[in-house]
Amino acid sequence: MLQKTVLLLALVARVLLLENGLLRTPPMGWLAWERFRCNVNCDEDPKNCISERLFMEMADRLAQDGWRDLGYVYLNIDDCWIGGRDATGRLLPDPKRFPHGIPFLADYAHSLGLKLGIYEDMGKMTCMGYPGTTLDKVELDAETFAEWKVDMLKLDGCFSTARERAEGYPKMAAALNATGRPIAFSCSWPAYEGGLPPKVNYTLMSRICNLWRNYEDIQDSWKSVLSILDWFVKHQDVLQPVAGPGHWNDPDMLLIGNFGLSFEESQAQMALWTMLAAPLFMSTDLRTISPQNIDILQNPLMIKINQDPLGIQGRRIFKSKSHIEVFKRHLSNNARALVFFSRRTDMPYRFHCSLLELKFPRSQVYEGQNVFTGDIISGLQSETNFSVIISPSGVVMWYLYPVKNLGLPTRLSHV
Repeated sequence: MLQKTVLLLALVARVLLLENGLLRTPPMGWLAWERFRCNVNCDEDPKNCISERLFMEMADRLAQDGWRDLGYVYLNIDDCWIGGRDATGRLLPDPKRFPHGIPFLADYAHSLGLKLGIYEDMGKMTCMGYPGTTLDKVELDAETFAEWKVDMLKLDGCFSTARERAEGYPKMAAALNATGRPIAFSCSWPAYEGGLPPKVNYTLMSRICNLWRNYEDIQDSWKSVLSILDWFVKHQDVLQPVAGPGHWNDPDMLLIGNFGLSFEESQAQMALWTMLAAPLFMSTDLRTISPQNIDILQNPLMIKINQDPLGIQGRRIFKSKSHIEVFKRHLSNNARALVFFSRRTDMPYRFHCSLLELKFPRSQVYEGQNVFTGDIISGLQSETNFSVIISPSGVVMWYLYPVKNLGLPTRLSHV
């Protein structure tokens, strides 16, 4: 009976929803949660607590260190910012940690060419126990966020029932649209329903949310990255078709620059998330991030692939007995991105293949580039065998595009 009620509410909600025209490519920016969690101890840790100061300093780094100009424009607050509600029921930020209020922070972000995101929860409390958005507060909270000039809302689902989620998420989408302010909508709804049909209706999801969390929270470990990747690959036949301009699957934040990933694993997460057409939300300390990790996150060809206007999510197309996997993503202008990913833990492995084996058209010649090294790939025919050397838990990533000079002899350079 509950499932029938949830389905009915979801179907009725469709008539309330509008296309907001936002996020035609996956959003990019910075999100507080993975690196700073719910640190509210500003007395002992003023530089790292969830506060106005932290977000202003991260805004400065986004604007001054090249991030904004590459597309990392969202500065997103997560849980633990709320101080309560006033006598009229309106949300208030913690007065000690956000003394000037959220509109001040939004204006500061906008003055630097950035956008501000904020967090709430479709339940009686947020996941960390702060006041949530109950069904009777949806319109009020949407109006509040619009008045504050917020640009994105992440709506979590802790302490909510399936019925409340089925009514509340569509209701919030309609309320955000009704404000007249363009506010991107990040939903956690699918993750609380197991992420898969029939409990999750992705046709409906794509009409009410710009991006959605499908699976469990990422943790700062390679094991966590692999668990998320495995789930996405296992269910790629369901997930891949529903992603596209304006509506994206979200495998959660980038860990690069934190504590849990090696250099090779950091490159791998960046490449694999790009192949999944995932939002690129960094969650690291931009004040102290190393040049090596900056290079991974600011790779211009990687960002070009992630932001491809077709918005087609990639797929795993090959898995070998030698623990090598190949992912392919279709891009505009008949280009392709390939990722050769090693699950080995012993030593670098030489993988032999041809583009024909990877379902590229016969008798075509490709040129392109190694995304991480910059080496040029020239004159690679579909039928030509090639080899790549992949480090343990690492990747080799190629950007390839077809060329017309099919009659020229094959020449391989830096493949």
